[in-house]
Amino acid sequence: MASNQAARRAAKANRRKAIVAQKRRAESQAGSLAARAAAAAAMPIRACLINEGWQKTGMASVYLVRGASAQHVTVGMFLLDASCLGIKDVGFDSFHGDEFDAFLTAVEVAMPFAEVDPCYARKLIRDLAAWARSLGFAPHRDFAAVEKMFGDVRADDCAEVFQFGAQGTPVYIPGPTETPVQIRRRLERVAQIEGAEVAWPFDEDEGEVVDGEIVSEEVSAIAK
Repeated sequence: MASNQAARRAAKANRRKAIVAQKRRAESQAGSLAARAAAAAAMPIRACLINEGWQKTGMASVYLVRGASAQHVTVGMFLLDASCLGIKDVGFDSFHGDEFDAFLTAVEVAMPFAEVDPCYARKLIRDLAAWARSLGFAPHRDFAAVEKMFGDVRADDCAEVFQFGAQGTPVYIPGPTETPVQIRRRLERVAQIEGAEVAWPFDEDEGEVVDGEIVSEEVSAIAK
């Protein structure tokens, strides 16, 4: 009996140590990422891009490209859900210029990009993050670190007024990369938001996209 209790206490202590170690690793990585993004902010801006038509689809990909030369660039990437969730994902990476050009060319086959003023992109990202937070959806955990890449770009220099959701109404559209657990938690949160809606992009019985279109009548009306 005593040995079993000792074993349980030891196992519990080991779990606590593992959790603390994991938290410290995450904090260290976040600090390193923030430092690298801040360093990249000292480099000239080569491009700031956003996919065309994002206002209709509610989904936007923003790329901020900096580099001392066009041959080696650092890219901050932001995946935005302007319908409900806010800053869904961020990325930060370095490329040879031709590598990034090839990547962008491949992406543009399905999603053409337009160049925008960096202050427009920063205001869009910040306003969306604030709006989603007000709904209870925090931005991606690395958002604050990667956003440092904008450096001294002033969001206040952009006069654009952005509207999110469907005419201001949050519309949650479960994505193909979301896990069942994520979807359930987000549905629970959306249910607490007055007026918020859920748009299923797939047949709820089959769990698959139907010809790439939203199947519910309510969502079809929103899409139009």
